[in-house]
Amino acid sequence: MKMSGLRVDVCANCGIESGDAVKLKDCTACRLVKYCSVDCQRAHRKRHKKTCKQRAAELKDERLYGQGHERPEGDFCPICTLPIPMPIKNHSGFYICCMKRVCHGCVVAAAKRGIVDCPFCRTSAAALGDDALIPQLQKRADAKDPTALEALGEQYSYGKCGLEKDVPRAIELWSEAAGLGSQNAHFYLGIRYFEGDGVPRDAAKVVYHWEKAAMQGHVKARHNLGSHEHRNGNYERAVRHWLISAKMGCEKSLESMKGMFVGGIATKQQYTDALKGYQIALEEVKSLDRDVAVEEIASLKFTAG
Repeated sequence: MKMSGLRVDVCANCGIESGDAVKLKDCTACRLVKYCSVDCQRAHRKRHKKTCKQRAAELKDERLYGQGHERPEGDFCPICTLPIPMPIKNHSGFYICCMKRVCHGCVVAAAKRGIVDCPFCRTSAAALGDDALIPQLQKRADAKDPTALEALGEQYSYGKCGLEKDVPRAIELWSEAAGLGSQNAHFYLGIRYFEGDGVPRDAAKVVYHWEKAAMQGHVKARHNLGSHEHRNGNYERAVRHWLISAKMGCEKSLESMKGMFVGGIATKQQYTDALKGYQIALEEVKSLDRDVAVEEIASLKFTAG
């Protein structure tokens, strides 16, 4: 998009040229022109309000859909270094001692070698009980560890490990973690504002936090954004989100893409790309140890039942 007659080396309002005495600043809305003062900035935006607003929306979409196509570091097992299958909590364990999430394949493999302590840092199993959990989390949270803040918030959110459920406290901790770059904290905040649990429902905050998480590679946040756009009738935007998350291994997104293809909204090429990407993502998380873990866990569930 180009504004006719405007040069980037002169003020978009008064026309003064850039030089030693005049330092022009970029218009933060459209990023297409420059201005020399606050008054000229206001005048420019007033005349070109629609264009600036449209360009700002385009720039936001470029960031939103152009980032977060790769899963974040925390989605990878620190031992086998493979991405953990989705949903992550069903295929891994989180260890407070080292703040690491280890896939079940590596946990079971360690157990078969007689290792009952933390499979990553070898902290003794006795130090991993609920009694030690909260003090360890609090100590790390006090040191501004975003993973610890996020995890401690989760304990308060659900009232785990002897803590009373305190959603406002969880929101406070997650907000701090989000400010330190935690995509999971952004995701949890979006969930709370969506459900209205402990805080008033706020659609704008839901979208804000899920967008922040999605741009950092959070798969479920990306899927949820697609669902949000679909509910609002923005089907093409929904397809763009689901195409990304399906390629990252989200089965629900692939199912949604199939529905959009059958409904004539997504193209055959888009659905084919989603299916191929999903299959590649599945291959990337496979390992022999994980196959064994699935069998072991299924056997334990069968025995318990």
